[in-house]
Amino acid sequence: MTQNRVPIRRALLSVSDKTHIEMLAKGLAQQGVEILSTGGTAQLLADMNIPVTEISQYTQFPEMMDGRLKTLHPKVHGALLGRTGVDEDVMSEHGIEGIDLLVVNLYPFEQTIQKSDVKLSEAIENIDIGGPAMIRAASKNHDRVTVLVNPEDYKEMLEELETYGGISHANRHILAAKAFAHTARYDGLIANYLSAISDTEEKKDFPRYLTTQFTHRSELRYGENPHQKAAFYVEPHAKPGTVGFAHQVQGKALSYNNIADADAALSCVKEFTAPACVIVKHANPCGVAVESNLTLAYLKAFATDTTSAFGGVLAFNGTVDGKTAETILDKQFAEVIIAPDYDEAALAVFGTKKNLRVINSGAWSTEPEPWLMYKRVSGGLLVQDADVDMLHVDQARIVSKRKPSKDELEDMQFAWKVAKWVKSNAIVYAKDGQTIGVGAGQMSRVVSARIASMKADDAELKVPGSVMASDAFFPFRDGIDAAAQAGITAVIQPGGSIRDEEVIQAADDHDIAMVFTGMRHFNH
Repeated sequence: MTQNRVPIRRALLSVSDKTHIEMLAKGLAQQGVEILSTGGTAQLLADMNIPVTEISQYTQFPEMMDGRLKTLHPKVHGALLGRTGVDEDVMSEHGIEGIDLLVVNLYPFEQTIQKSDVKLSEAIENIDIGGPAMIRAASKNHDRVTVLVNPEDYKEMLEELETYGGISHANRHILAAKAFAHTARYDGLIANYLSAISDTEEKKDFPRYLTTQFTHRSELRYGENPHQKAAFYVEPHAKPGTVGFAHQVQGKALSYNNIADADAALSCVKEFTAPACVIVKHANPCGVAVESNLTLAYLKAFATDTTSAFGGVLAFNGTVDGKTAETILDKQFAEVIIAPDYDEAALAVFGTKKNLRVINSGAWSTEPEPWLMYKRVSGGLLVQDADVDMLHVDQARIVSKRKPSKDELEDMQFAWKVAKWVKSNAIVYAKDGQTIGVGAGQMSRVVSARIASMKADDAELKVPGSVMASDAFFPFRDGIDAAAQAGITAVIQPGGSIRDEEVIQAADDHDIAMVFTGMRHFNH
């Protein structure tokens, strides 16, 4: 099969982002490519002593309207749209010379609207018109034209041109698809922004039109179940400390459930600043602990539920060292390890288990950043702010007669952070920076509490003296009565039930300290 390579004789360069443009222009000039350019890009190339023809000289039509009108001209679009074997006569009649390479990136609309003080007029001025038009024209005609919108693609294109004298049809096709995705995302950002702001600059929380774009990362063996097809997509500019940014260091390919559980574990472990370990099984933390180092944190997390930890996903919030790695392999079989980094000793230890999936998430910011969560439902999409808020226990309202001790407050803060990532209804028992029992995903909050007690008994961990966190309010006093029977000494919960007084009375009857946060953490 022929590669159908097309040589590049003439290129048009018009870029807002000047990254790598000098390398590209010099490489093209060395290959004898005639370079056309616009405004600032043309001046930059001229200053670098790179031969360049300004676009208005080529079109014999001046730029005007403060640069708004530059490339919207038949000699530009005809040069991009002209088809080999079809349009040569009309192009010759009108003096249109074909452009074989288009290099464009667009006005920085996305960066502009991210500024806190941006005005609507400034945002509108940063909407590119000529750029998307040229990109679409070149991409439509990729049978002949090569189009570049990402500076990271310049080097590979130059190498192919230098090696083979032209660009293959397969690569032109790939670049055209990337270019259409680029303009689609750009237009989506504009639509999202304009439909979330009025002409008087009154902002809405959510736009009337919502366009999102994700990039294919990998095919997965299957989805949640073997009969379901699945793939993994990541968002543009995914940040360190996310599974979208993370890269796999070793092991078998990640599955759909591996990725989902890794995200759950990573989300939970990011709540803590002290060395922490979170073990997740089937989307729920089954063991969480903080300690003076990661090895001790792992041992305490593992001790919470050694049965569920088998085949689990482990997350850490610091660099995993060799001792921690050895301890993990000595104690259990794990499917996935995810952490911001690993030392050489840890990687050597994990390397003895070739199937173990080891993921480097990169280090994350200590300040949580807002983002949107999407959940598909049949025929629609639910959108909400991510639950990034975390109330400090000092801000909670003490509602019981007995005030919690300093140790109880610390344990309540820990348990509250864990409960945020346990599926509702969620009950967490904790003591000394360790989960003692976790009850998750039950229709009844009392049953979740019973499961937490059962888990603690199975692990031979002592509940008496522990604290309890509940992700939502207790509708009846029976949950507090059950906690007291188990030996719980303090409770942290949102409050807000019509029977709060009854629940508070139950706490007082059992001399339990209780605080209300006023904030719920449902996690469905």
